[in-house]
Amino acid sequence: MTTPAEIVADLRSDTVTKPTPGMRAAMAAAEVGDDVYGEDPTVHDLETRVADLLGHDAGLFLPTGTMANQVATQTLVPHGGELLCAHDAHLVSFEAGASAVHGGITTRTWTSPNGLIDVGAIADMIQLAGSFANPTEAIAVEQTANLPGGIVHPLDRLTALHEITRRAGISLHCDGARLWHAHIATGTPLATYGRLFDTLTVCFSKGLGAPGGSVMVGNAERISDARRLRLRAGGAMRQAGMYAAAGLYALDHHHLEDLAGDHHRAQLLASGLAGAGVIDPARVHTNLVLLDLSSTRWTARTFAAAAAERGVLLVALGTRHVRAATHRDVSDRSLRYAVGVLQGLLEQQPKP
Repeated sequence: MTTPAEIVADLRSDTVTKPTPGMRAAMAAAEVGDDVYGEDPTVHDLETRVADLLGHDAGLFLPTGTMANQVATQTLVPHGGELLCAHDAHLVSFEAGASAVHGGITTRTWTSPNGLIDVGAIADMIQLAGSFANPTEAIAVEQTANLPGGIVHPLDRLTALHEITRRAGISLHCDGARLWHAHIATGTPLATYGRLFDTLTVCFSKGLGAPGGSVMVGNAERISDARRLRLRAGGAMRQAGMYAAAGLYALDHHHLEDLAGDHHRAQLLASGLAGAGVIDPARVHTNLVLLDLSSTRWTARTFAAAAAERGVLLVALGTRHVRAATHRDVSDRSLRYAVGVLQGLLEQQPKP
């Protein structure tokens, strides 16, 4: 991909956000200690804060969302056990096979054409213990669902899935990297979501603008197990309070509430491109806009490359889809510019 000297709108992901001056100052001033010894007060504050927000007993700070997911699912699924998740879930699409390599976890997946969970279909997949079956130990749900375009799973479906797992005696995990967005988009309290799951992970390095860090929550026993697994994975940091301070700053300075602006800009982008037949604004629930180029002569790669040459960065997903992510570092001005560029490309069309 070629890029211009000036990038006007970086819409590749909300992970490209940079910490604000205030967040940097809070990181520099953070009170720290040795977290491996349990002596970093800022890490402890963030873990407690997030656990309380999500209605759980305890939390664990981890450097990345991938490590948080892997540690969480390993507390739920024994070596050789089975985990069910969506075919395009982050756990099986973007974590380099870690579930199998590090956790010895087998996975089976479901396909949802509209991105939403089908509770009945998932229930039919559950394998109970038997002489030949590898029993299902846990189910993982991504809220919001990334690759389908930031889709928010409705609360009633999650509640029904929770009830099914209770009856089956299996666990339920939430990859909540963008759970913050679902909370802002629907008004559903974080604790309402939280209490449906045995474990959850939330990320601070996406829409909230921190340079890194995720928190896993669960009951005290599971978090104790997770702490050992974090150490085994090499994720036990020392004076980690400087990173944790960024998460606390985001929660204390309206970065969570600011996600509403990201959602509004995503709607503006979708509405601006709807006339080209590549997006239905009703399918845009949060800050991710998935463009379907099937009705055009563009491929995902050529469209993303052409946009990049004009200062607008996108992500190509497969051969016919590109994704744009709005975030706190995308201004109204840069978004208007991006809409104009993408409209022009869709009107122009490459030669056959």
